[in-house]
Amino acid sequence: MARVTTTASQSPVSADAADLAADLARAMEGEVDASARRRAEYSSDASNYRIPPRVVAYPRDADDVLAALAVAREARTPVTMRGGGTSVAGNAIGPGIVLDVSRHMNRILAVDLDAKTARVQPGVILSDLQRRVAGAGLRFGPDPSTSTRATLGGMIGNNACGPHAVAFGRTADNIAALDAVDGIGRRFEAVRGGAAAVPGLEELVQANLALIRTEFGRFSRQVSGYSLEHLLPELGGDLARFLVGSEGTLAMILEATVALVDVPPARLTAAFGYDDMPAAADAVVPMLAHRPQAVEGLDARLVARVANATGPVPDLPAGQGWLFVEVGGETEEEARATLEALAADSGTASWREVADPREAARLWAIRADGAGLAGRTSDNKEAWPGWEDAAVPPERLGAYLRDFDALMERHGVEGQPFGHFGDGCIHVRLGIPMQEDGRPLRAFMEDAAALVASHGGSLSGEHGDGRARSELLATMYSEDAVALFQGVKHLFDPENVLNPGVIVDPDPLDAHLRRPAAARTPALGLALEHDHGDMAEALHRCTGVGKCRADSIGSGSGFMCPSYQATGDEKDVTRGRARVLQDALIGTLIGGLSSPEVLESLDLCLSCKACSSDCPSGVDMAAYKSEVLHRTYKGKVRPMTHYSIGWLPRWLKVVGLAPRLISAVLRPDWLQRLVVPVAGMDRRRRLPEFRVPFRRSEVARRRRADPARATRLDNLVVLWADSFTDGLDPQIPTAIVEVLEDAGLDVVVVAGDACCGVTWISTGQLDGAKKHLSHLLGVLGPWAVNGVPIVGVEPSCMAVLRGDLVELLPEDPRARAVASSTYTLAEVLTGRAPAKPREDWRVPDLSDVTAVVQPHCHQYSVLGFAADRELLARAGAAVTETAGCCGLAGNWGTEKGHYDTSVAVAENSLLPALREAPPGSLYLADGVSCRTQADDLAGVQGRHLAELLRERRDVAR
Repeated sequence: MARVTTTASQSPVSADAADLAADLARAMEGEVDASARRRAEYSSDASNYRIPPRVVAYPRDADDVLAALAVAREARTPVTMRGGGTSVAGNAIGPGIVLDVSRHMNRILAVDLDAKTARVQPGVILSDLQRRVAGAGLRFGPDPSTSTRATLGGMIGNNACGPHAVAFGRTADNIAALDAVDGIGRRFEAVRGGAAAVPGLEELVQANLALIRTEFGRFSRQVSGYSLEHLLPELGGDLARFLVGSEGTLAMILEATVALVDVPPARLTAAFGYDDMPAAADAVVPMLAHRPQAVEGLDARLVARVANATGPVPDLPAGQGWLFVEVGGETEEEARATLEALAADSGTASWREVADPREAARLWAIRADGAGLAGRTSDNKEAWPGWEDAAVPPERLGAYLRDFDALMERHGVEGQPFGHFGDGCIHVRLGIPMQEDGRPLRAFMEDAAALVASHGGSLSGEHGDGRARSELLATMYSEDAVALFQGVKHLFDPENVLNPGVIVDPDPLDAHLRRPAAARTPALGLALEHDHGDMAEALHRCTGVGKCRADSIGSGSGFMCPSYQATGDEKDVTRGRARVLQDALIGTLIGGLSSPEVLESLDLCLSCKACSSDCPSGVDMAAYKSEVLHRTYKGKVRPMTHYSIGWLPRWLKVVGLAPRLISAVLRPDWLQRLVVPVAGMDRRRRLPEFRVPFRRSEVARRRRADPARATRLDNLVVLWADSFTDGLDPQIPTAIVEVLEDAGLDVVVVAGDACCGVTWISTGQLDGAKKHLSHLLGVLGPWAVNGVPIVGVEPSCMAVLRGDLVELLPEDPRARAVASSTYTLAEVLTGRAPAKPREDWRVPDLSDVTAVVQPHCHQYSVLGFAADRELLARAGAAVTETAGCCGLAGNWGTEKGHYDTSVAVAENSLLPALREAPPGSLYLADGVSCRTQADDLAGVQGRHLAELLRERRDVAR
């Protein structure tokens, strides 16, 4: 019997939902959850829509899916299959039972290299399949930009495509067989020539041959409605291909046999520039004659968004619209010949080959992150999906884009179109005001549907119609065709159990909209300047594209989201938390931002801030957590850890009066076991070893900061030793002083009495944080406003100065001065600060050093690690750089209830890297949390970069 959860903390569950959950739990082996928090997590996908399910269940196998369907039919309750939840049209949400197959039904069951097929469960993530078969030179052809989290079942449901569909076809073109069950409960194998498995289907097709031949399959990206052309006798009556793109309204997929294609051994990428995007579209058809692997288009609007969000983009040829083209061949010579021939037919002399694979990857990343990055307009307003992936025949694309620009102008709507130009498919997020109602959305969508139909196009080119476009199918198809959809639906699902509201008898496109239901909610503690001070706008940055669910840590492509990587639970992913917080503002499931469900959802958020950097939509869950905790506990008694670890800098000052004595008193294990739990910490953690503070050292006394020196700018830097460094690692700022002075810089010291309040911020004590930061501005402000660089020690504290400081004290001009004047040691030594090392200074030789390097999460997310990477490379060190959080995350990993997850997070990257490091390797970590975690869990003593540089400088002498 399955485990069932019917409540989350204190929120009650309706009796009918509880009964339904109990019935499912009796019938299934997988977990069943009807809690308010869980339902909120699954109430939306990557679309504009919100429909809370009654129950969420996690089937373990096909038998569980069949059992859940039987319960649904008996209870006359709808059922919706869900994979990665990245659907942009509202086709992965439903009002009844949502079955998430991504948790358990995610196995690659068999790979036949000779037949070039793979048999998979519907929850298999596409990138996992690609990695499995890459060694054999194979791949699954379609590759949507969400391939690192999209499941094969979802791709089958929506007929996903991606950039390489121009060469390898849509998902429908790459399906050999499906193990499926329809709404009546009939399980059948869908194959070519298998239409007889569904009684009446062959007869329905025969009765409508002329209609199907004239209205369906007109061009490759016509995927709106049901793809009835696959059932034509001349195309083999392919039931499997027909079911692809039916969005779970006709059958649920239990297993799939997919075709694999050969990857060309040689591939080349080039960028072509044009006056604008329609001009780029005009050049596509001649290029297609050369059979490129991919032809993607984008314009200056999206490139500017990428540059603002992630930094400089690769150099592009002159133009305002671009085509990114990939060609392939058996040899590089063959691929180059194809590229040159294609360029000759490109209609432009502005092009260049992108030979560096890393640069090419960055180029394609602009496209991959487009859906998230386009979620804001150029003036930082919200932009929305809906008219997300319309397609027209490629020969009509230029004309369509010109008309579409005129349509946007007529409606006063801004968008940043981009997409699969080789297939005539365009993506766009629209700056339609939706805070109050859906009327502007409806007006635009109706006109856009008429426009695409006038160009012989399709409302959807790869994401399905869902709740966004199903109502508009009558604009594209005749009355007879729409009636035929109804006839097909009746054969497969006469009781309308499977994903109702989509394609047949559709929901209105402006029903169930998520954004209008969330009233403006002014932030109380943070400025949220990028979101106009509105918590609702900030939370709705989450577009649901689900990059936080990707294995970015395992692939080394990012740090987000460490707790999800450890648990695999939607509760612990940035998107899931955003959905719960959104629901708290809407208030239909969860009673406000201070509710128990919200605190439960945020509990395993490490406040690592990786989402603020890795999320293409700019979600910053650490900031939202601070705001929520501030609201929840303002004027109330807080958890013990908020006073113990949350006030650690305050206690360090007290301990600093007699550090050796206090450390000696607390050293015995029996006393640690008594004191640690009282402080709200896990018994398996220990209190730190206290040292004589740096501020009392001779080095600090001799270089004590005198504000009168602020006007002397030549090679002057201020070393700011934060509270943690001052009391726990005083040897590190001493090393920094020596390294900086060796590099010819004049150093003054601010130590201990200027606290950034980082632990107050992470525990949501924002009033206290503001007091600390106001004092800090009084100490560091005079230096910053005079242009003197501030060199920090602890990355989390420097990140506060670069980011949180302006959020908490936005009206103080000194805050921006300090934020723009704060530098890491590596940034100074690599010449990124105004004060430069002397010309003859050279970084010490580290060519004999092998090191595991742990970038601190806040350094990765806020400060950047490029300078450290450059410095170590210049020094000749052999470096293994970990990807992801160490798992301690300041106070978080020490708290009761977090230890096991903290260890699991460390296993994402840190602990394996330490175990696999060659003998004699060093562990470099500038963050005190990272060094503490490695010591606690692996017995490895970490070192700060400054310590290594000082040691090697001394050896060189």
